[in-house]
This record gives sequence, C-alpha cells and structure tokens, in this order.
Amino acid sequence: MSEPQKPEAPEKQEAPEHMSLKETLSSVLAAALGVQSNKARERDFSKGKPSHFIAAGIAFTLLFILIIFGVVKTVLHLAGI
Repeated sequence: MSEPQKPEAPEKQEAPEHMSLKETLSSVLAAALGVQSNKARERDFSKGKPSHFIAAGIAFTLLFILIIFGVVKTVLHLAGI
C-alpha cells in the first residue's frame, strides 16, 4: 500500500533582498574609484535603492572634500604659509 500523497505547498515567492549598509558603502567607494565589477553593478541595480546610493554618494563626496581641505590646511600650516 502506498501512502496518500500530501499536497505540495506552492512555492513561496521570495521578496528581493535589500542591500546591507556595508554593501552599499562598498559599492559607492568602488564607483568613486572606478573599479566596480560587473557582478556588483548588477547586484546594485537589482537590489539597491537609488535613494541609498544618492545619500551615500553625497556623504562620501562631503567627507572627501573635508579630508582634502584638512590635509591642505595642515600642509600650509606646517609650511608656514
């Protein structure tokens, strides 16, 4: 005798995962340096939110400008100018 077959559960449609903060920041840094891989680019377009990339890009740009400004001020101060 065979056991009655159990009805198969319908496959669950998985919601697309969102990118973590670490993945978003690494993508922004890679884009700033121009070394983004094709695999990472595809992940960014499929899982990333544009608003997250815009915010991280603006934050990175401001941080970069402040670091350059600080380095220039320090060099000029040490040079006596």
